[in-house]
Amino acid sequence: MNATYGTFTDADLEALQTICGEDRVIPRDRIGEDFSHDELSGIRRYPDVLIQATSAQQVSEVMKYAFSRRLPVTPRGAGTGLVGGSVAIHGGIMLDLSRMNRFLELDEENMTLTLEPGVLLMDVAKYVEPAGLFYPPDPGEKTATIGGNISTNAGGMRAVKYGVTRDYVRGLEVVLPDGEIVELGGKVVKNSSGYSLKDLIIGSEGTLGIITRATLRLLPLPKHRISLLVPFPDLPSAIRTVPQLVRSSAVPTAVEFMEREVILAAEEFLARKFPDNSADAYLLLTYDGAAKEEVDLAWHTAAEICLAAGALDVFISNTLERNESIWAARGAFLEAIKASTSEMDECDVVVPRKTVADFVQFSHALQRKHGIRLRSFGHAGDGNLHIYILRDDLAEDAWKTKLAAAFDDLYARAAELGGKVSGEHGIGYAKKPYLARVTGEAETRLMAGIKAAFDPCGLLNPGKLIPGCEQPPAVRQSERRVRKYRRSAEPPEGSRE
Repeated sequence: MNATYGTFTDADLEALQTICGEDRVIPRDRIGEDFSHDELSGIRRYPDVLIQATSAQQVSEVMKYAFSRRLPVTPRGAGTGLVGGSVAIHGGIMLDLSRMNRFLELDEENMTLTLEPGVLLMDVAKYVEPAGLFYPPDPGEKTATIGGNISTNAGGMRAVKYGVTRDYVRGLEVVLPDGEIVELGGKVVKNSSGYSLKDLIIGSEGTLGIITRATLRLLPLPKHRISLLVPFPDLPSAIRTVPQLVRSSAVPTAVEFMEREVILAAEEFLARKFPDNSADAYLLLTYDGAAKEEVDLAWHTAAEICLAAGALDVFISNTLERNESIWAARGAFLEAIKASTSEMDECDVVVPRKTVADFVQFSHALQRKHGIRLRSFGHAGDGNLHIYILRDDLAEDAWKTKLAAAFDDLYARAAELGGKVSGEHGIGYAKKPYLARVTGEAETRLMAGIKAAFDPCGLLNPGKLIPGCEQPPAVRQSERRVRKYRRSAEPPEGSRE
């Protein structure tokens, strides 16, 4: 069922300028090109209007107006997504939350941090570390906003030991599609008080509500940390070692895998040498802890496990210079691959840990099958793989055909191995067809029902996430609520649907 939306008019623009101020409401002809797309997905569409929100109350008033006029609304943070999740594919209103970027409270006794959704991930560590505290989630894109991380349940490199974003969200303030503001969760450590609505919002990609405040759980800052770069003769040897490392007495903070081609691309991109680029495959391990003795024991054990499993060497990153050279390269992998080609797209699958090598080798075979270049790296410790398909000099038609064929094969193989479509980047718009192929009828029905309960008119981030569902089936039952809000927020004379 396709949603029926109101047509955005000059009268709507004037009404929204009255709500938010003329300087915060940008009409279509003045919206910058960056707001028509995200970082990678290739999907481009301008909203009819861009609103730079500055408060939860402002977001609430905008949503009340949008609800009364049946105008679609797309929430947006830093726009660093890779699947079109923050692209206004139905036009309408884009709500830019990046200016809601204040730290509100650091509660050292409860070890929580309350902040607005536009705070950048890279700024959180700087804010809490002087107090001896630590926010564990560590997605690779440090310029992403916390609101975006919560909306996609971002993971990152430290997920092996510490988990993902959902594990560190204690409470949320959320504006619902009709403009009502609700508080979900709080500072409490435990909560068995009914359905966990907070956890439904996390990972919902802006389709259920708009996050305007978050309370995050913090941990004591580890005082000691060390990384190991471990070369292996081939990728299967490296991946076979991962379960042994995770089962050992000291769980690694991160277990990354990388191949030589990606390291060489990063060296060229950064104009900076990696500590070693002679092996075909590498594991990058990190250990942290409160005591030096604990960390030393952990890395010694890990080194013994790796060497016994056929590692060629173990490089210890115990100097600032070496640590920076390793992690600068790892952090530059995505940009280095992008710089090496004309266009690319990504398969962000997650598979059981023991099948990582199988999947990566399968992707290598696809290069020969489809005559297209692929590059990969990822989180071997939790089975989350990033496979990039590169266009290079392919013509448009050939690129689209080969890309679709490669994606079909990759997602089908992930399903065969017991994997899922996305490990941390979300579904957005670009990956909906692939989610639809592996999602059962009952699961799809439940997802659509949840969407209907939160967003009966299908206004929030429409066309995203839910397979085959542009609008939930409960829209007719919502007519009474729509009329109610029309009485309190009548559109200006001359507006139309």
